[in-house]
Amino acid sequence: MEPKIIKLVQKPFNKFFQLEAAGGLLLIFAVLIAMIFANTAYSTEYLNFWQKDLTIGLEDFQLKKPLQLWINDGLMAVFFFLIGLEIRREMLIGELQSIKQAALPIFAAIGGIVVPVVCFLFLIKGDVEYNGWGIVMATDIALAIGILKLLGNKIPQGLKVFLVAFAIIDDIGAILVIALFYSENISISYLYYAIPLLLLLFIMMKYKFFNKYIFAFVSVVVWVLFVKAHIHPTIAGVLLAFCVPAYSSLDVKNYLKEIAINVNDFNQENNGSDILNPVQYEEIDAISEITKKVQPPLQNWEHRLHGIVAYVILPIFALANAGVPVLNEIGEFSFTQLSFSIAASLLIGASAGIMLFSWLALKFGWASLPENVSFKHIIGVSFLGGVGFTMSIFISTLAFDDIALQSGSKIGILVGSTIAGIAGYLFLRFGANSEIISKEKN
Repeated sequence: MEPKIIKLVQKPFNKFFQLEAAGGLLLIFAVLIAMIFANTAYSTEYLNFWQKDLTIGLEDFQLKKPLQLWINDGLMAVFFFLIGLEIRREMLIGELQSIKQAALPIFAAIGGIVVPVVCFLFLIKGDVEYNGWGIVMATDIALAIGILKLLGNKIPQGLKVFLVAFAIIDDIGAILVIALFYSENISISYLYYAIPLLLLLFIMMKYKFFNKYIFAFVSVVVWVLFVKAHIHPTIAGVLLAFCVPAYSSLDVKNYLKEIAINVNDFNQENNGSDILNPVQYEEIDAISEITKKVQPPLQNWEHRLHGIVAYVILPIFALANAGVPVLNEIGEFSFTQLSFSIAASLLIGASAGIMLFSWLALKFGWASLPENVSFKHIIGVSFLGGVGFTMSIFISTLAFDDIALQSGSKIGILVGSTIAGIAGYLFLRFGANSEIISKEKN
């Protein structure tokens, strides 16, 4: 493949990587702010603020939730919608479009899910705490990529792609777990309305009839019905993503022909002035409208939502959920058995699982290493697989109603994720240094 073609393919991935990395750093900053508020004189005001009720709806049909739940059920549905778009894109044109390409990330993700869960169940003691097993099985893609970004151009491109593919497959597992094990007391009657609406959107997509306003309205209705059905509404976000068209209403060949005409007309009106005349403005508007037609809604929405999710939704989620008092009533560090089990499962279980399953896949020839990537690189990334912040904290809010258990689990997540992130960075920085081949720019 020619170098220019390679750069063309890598460019959108690099842009995605840089956006996720910056979002990861902002997420860390939001966590620090939340922890400061939760462990100072403002602790009571901080915790009470997120529990204030907010009511939306009409008199006979209302949704009343604490502000924290509006964030976790509402804003995070947008986050899961974006994950669904990413999964579809990877299945269509990315690392998941064929079994051969996806083999190593799939095995790594299976190891990163199964082994930490087994480790958690082995370590945990209390019956109630067992419900937190899903906490340890998800990787935070934003933070993991943010750590890789700190290593600059010393990391092979193939390793970055592997991490993204692995994390997305990992998210699929987490989504299935939330749908199957953390949705309780399901009210089937509301699904009688939600499922036909989803089918309607899917059929509209298949027959190439798509209107973003209709889609947005129906999406809100489906979200409300999932809330009423007691199925976590973030699942609605994922399902809706599979109803977004991946085709454009104008192919690239005809797009180039049409804008060429507009550009030519624009140039003919050029009189050397910096002030555009009315005809030039019309040509610019025409080019803008034509450009919208060549953009598949799937890629367009994914592109637009990335910034909103990375810079707004995830930091707000962190502010609302990451603030945990680290001292108990008698002034001791509140690191419980639950905290230890989660931290150890994220740090040891995830890294061991990813390493072991990747090694087995390579050993038996079921998968191959990406270009310029050695197994030492995989070891380093396996530690980053234990950085489970966003999805882990989210699942902890579903697993436990008890505030003390939520706090203990969140402390374990923060401790385990921090150590795993540091270990991954140090190993990739020094342990895999002799294997570094690629010096490409991000």
